[in-house]
Formats: sequence, C-alpha cells, structure tokens
Amino acid sequence: MRVLITGAGGQVGKDLSLVLAGRVPPAGTATALRGQAPVADDEFDVVALDRAQLDVTSGAAVAEAVKAHRPEVVVHLAAYTAVDRAEGDVAGATAVNELGTAHLADAASASGAHLVYVSTDYVFAGDLGRPLVESDETNPLSVYGATKLAGEHRCPPGASIVRTSWVAGIWNRTVFTLAVAAAGEGRPLRFVDDQTGSPTSSADLAAGLVGFLRDRPSGVCHVGGDGGASWYEVIAFAYEQAGGDPSLVSAISTPELDPPQAATRPTYSVLASERLAELGATPLPAWQDGIGRLVRAIAAP
Repeated sequence: MRVLITGAGGQVGKDLSLVLAGRVPPAGTATALRGQAPVADDEFDVVALDRAQLDVTSGAAVAEAVKAHRPEVVVHLAAYTAVDRAEGDVAGATAVNELGTAHLADAASASGAHLVYVSTDYVFAGDLGRPLVESDETNPLSVYGATKLAGEHRCPPGASIVRTSWVAGIWNRTVFTLAVAAAGEGRPLRFVDDQTGSPTSSADLAAGLVGFLRDRPSGVCHVGGDGGASWYEVIAFAYEQAGGDPSLVSAISTPELDPPQAATRPTYSVLASERLAELGATPLPAWQDGIGRLVRAIAAP
C-alpha cells in the first residue's frame, strides 16, 4: 500500500514512518500494537514529505505531489501547532490547518486516495467535566482549535478523522525533555492542575494509526492515551520516571502562569471513544504506559 505522509518531519510523522517500515520507534510501541497484526517490512510503500518538501498551503504543490506519487492513502499530519502564536496569526493558522487540509482533501478525492486527518482535543471547550466522545458538541476556544475543526469540515465524507490529545515524542524538545533535565538536576517545576487531558505518546499514536490505513473507516474517532491527568500529575509522574523526587513538582492554576498563555485551553478534554469498539480496534495503552516509555527513552544514555 502506497502511503503519502504530510508533515513527516514532526514527531508523529517520524514515528509513523518507522512503524510503517516495520520498525519500533525509540519510545517503543509493542503494547500499542496489541490486537493488531504486526506490520510486515513490505506492507507499506511510504512517501514521507516534510514541510520543506511539501508546502500544504499551496494547492498546486499538493495536487502535483499527490498526482506524482499516486498514494492509496494520504495521512495528513502537517499542521500549525503553535497554539499561543496562532492567536496573533489567524491567517497563518487558517492557511495550514483549514486551507491546507482542503488542498489535501481535493487532491486525495481527485486521485481516489483515502484521507486520514489527525485532529485535536482543542476542538472542544472542555467544560463538561467528563471524558469527551465523538458525538459530543464541538466548541473550540482558540484559533488553533477553530482552524483544526475547520480542517475537519473540509475533509470528504469518506475520510478518517482521528482526534488525539497532548501528543509528545522523542524527536523534538517538549515538556518531557524539560522534566527529565529537571529531575536530573533536582530542579523544582511548577505545572497547572486545572487543565486535564489524555497524554499520548506519538509512538503509540503512530501504531494506532495503522488500523486506519488498513481499514479506512469514515468519520471521527478519538485515539489517545487511555485515561486522563492534569499537567501537574503528568509532569510529577514523568519526574519520578526519570529518577527524580516528584515532590519537587508543585501545582499552580492557569491564572498563575507568568507569562500568561495567549490561547484558552480546554479545561477537561480527556478523550474517550464510542467508535473504537465499533471498529474492532483496541484503545491505546494507559497514558502512564506510553509516557513512561517516552520518558525512559529520553533519559536513556
């Protein structure tokens, strides 16, 4: 199966490229693959295009790439993910998240390719105080969330829309890189305890996407680390996994952040799924499993 990946230079793109080659990313995916047939070395023919190789804001470039590579499936990972910067750059976020998705949707439809679009928990306000399922009403509070939701609306009816939450990997500098370094130095950290989501290892998400390439279900599906936690709880856990004293991580509220966050985040955006069982798919591992493996991979010599 020929698969074209946009945004292949990002953390999910790098892990997905490894998974589709039959390899295990550095943070591991063995438990994430339970219930799925292993990927054979020759099952997928991957065309991985990063931002320099494919600018999704150019409709002509997208059409040319899809026409040239003739994929059966397009996994659209390219996104404007600078959540706070997007508040002052509506045009830039719209160009990538909405119009870029429209370009991929048009090109995929014209070539008969199936589109897999990775979206976000930020399409929700997160004010229900309970895990969110696919049928819950969307109400984004930020430019990032609004433009990703607009991208969902640009997808053709047969597309797979995969919403995920709080994704982190080994490839880029993240809060977990910070937590590992702080744990090694015995340095205290402060994180908010009033934002709760589903922390997700990008390696686990990449493994979970395999079923969407194979089965090509239509509609929205939530795929994230199983369970939920606040940022304070996640970082305290990561600090301990890295060999530090978790009591050095303290909780603060969002209004106490200095500088303040420009974008409003969902308060409670833990993702649950009504559809995974319907699709015969297994949820990703508990967030502690995936984030634990990620932290240990970052901390490894």
